[in-house]
Amino acid sequence: MNPLTVLRAGDYPCMPWKNGGGSTQEITRDGGAGLDGFGWRLSIADIAASGGFSRFAGYQRVITVLQGQGMQLMVDGAPSRVLRPFDAFAFNGDSDVACQLLGGPIRDFNLIYAPSRYRARLQWFEHATPQRLFSAAAHVLVFSAADALKVSQGEQAPQLLGLYDCAQMRPSGGLVELTLEGHCCVVELSPR
Repeated sequence: MNPLTVLRAGDYPCMPWKNGGGSTQEITRDGGAGLDGFGWRLSIADIAASGGFSRFAGYQRVITVLQGQGMQLMVDGAPSRVLRPFDAFAFNGDSDVACQLLGGPIRDFNLIYAPSRYRARLQWFEHATPQRLFSAAAHVLVFSAADALKVSQGEQAPQLLGLYDCAQMRPSGGLVELTLEGHCCVVELSPR
C-alpha cells in the first residue's frame, strides 16, 4: 500500500482559465496525455462575476460551490437548479455553460475528467465522529472543507489537513481503508 500524500493549499499553482476570464488553483492532476494534458484534474476557482465557462471537449465536469451564496448555471440553454455551497453538479465539458452569481463572488471546487479514460465518483461528507470508508479506486483523493480534518489510511497515524488541503492515495491493489473526521469531499478515480 502506498502512503498517503498531503498536498497543501498554499502550494497549489495558479493557472489562467482557458477562456482568459480568470484563474484556477490546480490541486492535482494525473499528468497523462490528453486533449488538455490530463485525464483528470482537481482545482479551485474564484468566480468574481457572472459569465461564460471554458469548454473542455471530451471531458465531464463536476462543480461544487465552496464559498459565497451560490450560482445558477445555464447549460446548453437550460437552467440548472440553484447551486448552494456543497451541492455538487455535473455537466458535460463540451456544453455551452454560463453562470449567474447569486449575491456576489464565489469560490468553487472542480473535478474535470475524461470519461473515456476514467470512471469517477465524488461524494461530500461531514462527520464530527470518525467514519470509515473503503475504496478500490486507483486514485483516492480527500479534499478538506474544514479548518481541521483528520484523515488516516489503514493503521497509519492520522494526518491533519487544513482548509482546502488534499490527501492523495494510490492504492497498489485491493481496498484502501480511510478514516475521516470532519467536512470533506472524497473523489475516487479508476482507469477504464
